[in-house]
Amino acid sequence: MRLTLAIHPVHAITMGDATRLEGTTLKVDRDGLRRLILEDARLRGVDIEIASSGEECRVGVVSDIVEPRAKEAGSGSDFPGVVGPMEVAGSGTTHVLRGAAVTVVDEGASLQGGKVLEMTGPAGERSPYSCLQHLVIVPHAVEGLERHSALNAQRLAGLKSAVYMAQAALEQAPAETEVLESGGPADTERQGLPRFAYIGQIHSRQRVAEVDERIFYGDNTAGMVPTVLHPNEWLDGAIIAGYQGMGTETYHYQNHPVISELYRWHNEGKINLVGSIATMAASDNLQRERNSMMAAQQAKWNFAADGVVLTKYGGGAPHADMSLTALNCERLGIRTVVQVSDMSRDRRAESALLFNYQEVDAIIYVGGTDTGWEVPASSKVIAANGELAEALGAPMHIQSGNLCGVTSQQGASRLRSFVH
Repeated sequence: MRLTLAIHPVHAITMGDATRLEGTTLKVDRDGLRRLILEDARLRGVDIEIASSGEECRVGVVSDIVEPRAKEAGSGSDFPGVVGPMEVAGSGTTHVLRGAAVTVVDEGASLQGGKVLEMTGPAGERSPYSCLQHLVIVPHAVEGLERHSALNAQRLAGLKSAVYMAQAALEQAPAETEVLESGGPADTERQGLPRFAYIGQIHSRQRVAEVDERIFYGDNTAGMVPTVLHPNEWLDGAIIAGYQGMGTETYHYQNHPVISELYRWHNEGKINLVGSIATMAASDNLQRERNSMMAAQQAKWNFAADGVVLTKYGGGAPHADMSLTALNCERLGIRTVVQVSDMSRDRRAESALLFNYQEVDAIIYVGGTDTGWEVPASSKVIAANGELAEALGAPMHIQSGNLCGVTSQQGASRLRSFVH
């Protein structure tokens, strides 16, 4: 499978009378975008604002962040099963507004425990999102709409906005292209190279997914078992972040740090990236054992993998699922690396120890709840209402887990851990 990313750099976003890309400036027709979003009868209104890189600005509570992308005609579907018709993602040409983002604010979320986008200062510097140009949308649901329907409406609004913005680049030549191509386990041209695969959780069944929570090709993952995917499918809209977030945003499925790094090694001739597996964290021990067994067996017998990188979705129970999957892989002769974030607050390694398998000894830490920053008042705040804006704009302590992109289950974290 071959995916070509047509990259169009964006260094600024402004409002204009039409949505178009002029050099590295994206001009957005605010009224045109508003009409598109409000085609959804579940929404009574939407605020559209801009948060620029380097600007003192705080945004919250954030529901999702999406990179603007649009498929070239005849190349496939935009976010298949959600925005566009059902098709296999991961091939053809996708136009990308690199440096831009659509950030969706959740009007129904509480600031306590919610995610915040901090654009400047020491806290902002720790987030990969602070260097982007953000078009911030704040959808407002009609009165009486059920919470899950409101979440679905705002998630759809963000995805549609991302496609709308990127369509401005469809008729332009990209500044550069990036080709992502893997022949999978049947590739005969890379014999002798270590065969690597990726196993990633996309949901935790500790929380039952809503019926309209379109995580995987428009499905809410209910009844899903570990599923083999081409790595390109993750990068091209097959998977979006669930309603709870849990240290994930759609942006970093589109720019998945683990898959991107494996592709870099693949393109340098160091490894053969043979495939990936999407799995879930279980709701009980039997389901955990079944999913972990199946994912490991797929890595062994479908991919003949020599090595696997694993990531989780959520907290402690997903941690256990991931480690058991890694243990099963190790016992099948597959070397593993697991990526973890811990929920402990006392900075002690013993508190973070949720598994202790001698075989699973390559562990990467991507931040937890033990780090935070005192942030000053912000002169610009984008929020769902005045009361929340006042609270969000005041000086506060923000933990790393509440800052978008800082404690990232997808591997985008800029934090490191030292045991001493």
